[in-house]
Amino acid sequence: MLKGNAVVGQGGGPTAVINASLCGVIEACREQSQVTRCLGMRFGIEGFLEDRLIDLDAETPETIAGLKTTPSSALGSCRYKLQDSDFPRLLEVLRRHDIRFFFYIGGNDTMDTIHRLEAYCRTQGYAMVGVGIPKTVDNDLFGTDHTPGFGSAAHYVAISVKQAGILARDMQRVDQFVVFQTVGRSAGWLAAASALAKSAEEDAPHIILLPERPFDRDRFLADVKRAHERYGWCSVVCGEGITYPDGTPVSAATVTDRFSNVEFGAMGGTSAAMMLHRMISNEFGWRGEFQVCESLQMCAADRVSDTDREEAYACGRRAVELAVQGVSGKMVSIRRTASDPYQYTLDTAELSEVAVRAKPMPDEFIHPDGRFVTEAFLQYARPLVGPLPDYIRLAGKPVA
Repeated sequence: MLKGNAVVGQGGGPTAVINASLCGVIEACREQSQVTRCLGMRFGIEGFLEDRLIDLDAETPETIAGLKTTPSSALGSCRYKLQDSDFPRLLEVLRRHDIRFFFYIGGNDTMDTIHRLEAYCRTQGYAMVGVGIPKTVDNDLFGTDHTPGFGSAAHYVAISVKQAGILARDMQRVDQFVVFQTVGRSAGWLAAASALAKSAEEDAPHIILLPERPFDRDRFLADVKRAHERYGWCSVVCGEGITYPDGTPVSAATVTDRFSNVEFGAMGGTSAAMMLHRMISNEFGWRGEFQVCESLQMCAADRVSDTDREEAYACGRRAVELAVQGVSGKMVSIRRTASDPYQYTLDTAELSEVAVRAKPMPDEFIHPDGRFVTEAFLQYARPLVGPLPDYIRLAGKPVA
């Protein structure tokens, strides 16, 4: 039975509930006699290489509990791809601090980091368990029904599209269309979540462009014209990573990160929403808006899904429970057992599989025309996102 210090870090982009997972790890570590101290990595694995650790046991219980409702990444994060030459240094830091329990909260790239480090320690005869805690608003992690962070980001997107749609409807004599862009790289889960904003046929969104389906310019403009003729305005939602049939991004993004992921929000590129706006304006001569919120979708604490926060916290606690039992090389995963009413249990997935695979939206969630979602997706997403606000609509009876 291992005994020693634990370390926890946060990798990649933030979410509105990633600190709830951090809270779960710290509180669970304090309850385990096998964990001597709980340490935190400043700025993820990059900070760990620099031996930048903090003593989380020195924080008050009130501060740790407050993490549940605090957005962004309290420990600081990074997007650093480990090099083979980094591993001896990592092992040196592990030994120096007698770290036997390694927890990392993040997405695919973060799971790859834990997988490689855990495997290296085994080859060097250093006893350490590594457990991953899922996090990404993109919802594209393999091995889990959904990821903590998605529900809250989807809540943000759905409310934003709903409110922007009401604005566009009422301002159609000024702006004839609105384009809203979501994050998510090559996965369309967040763009799809905008469909939850729709309670009547004329409501936003009218068109949803998903990265899982190739973009057809002519068909898109025809759909925009059709919506405008029917409603007097048009609402378009697009995933940032939509591409033409040959794989060329609709955006003009060219910058990549250290994991070779396209940085759609980076400087030097033109967003997909901006390009779509330009197409519509050039084709029809209309005035319209494009809305690119970027990281606001990832850390809006005022729009957190209660289910999302609960699950993020539970995943953090479960990681510690698994680690002290000697379970290593796994990621905590969420398994849905019912949708109405919603129920779930916590399971595990192999880090070796999560690290190299992604989870695009399945075909059964995408409408056959490729430009909206199905009822099956709405049933999947509703319990994760939670209730949305209702707004009144004037009857608009003409004066006799």
